[in-house]
Amino acid sequence: MRIVVDLDLCQGHGVCQDEAPAVFTVPKHGTVHIVDPTPGAAQREAVETAIRYCPTRALSITDGGEPDSAVKGTD
Repeated sequence: MRIVVDLDLCQGHGVCQDEAPAVFTVPKHGTVHIVDPTPGAAQREAVETAIRYCPTRALSITDGGEPDSAVKGTD
């Protein structure tokens, strides 16, 4: 599992951090930072919940061979 974030969509609401604090952190006036971009199976349910409740749909999971560009919108 690899987490992908689109920083163009993220508004820093922090829902992901509330749902999966071991995987996501959101600074006070910033956008999400993925602490662990490839969390283990034990974190999958929390990550899926974080993704489901993200108000801007900035997060997603890929199980395949996503290229190392797991952060979108940084160009």
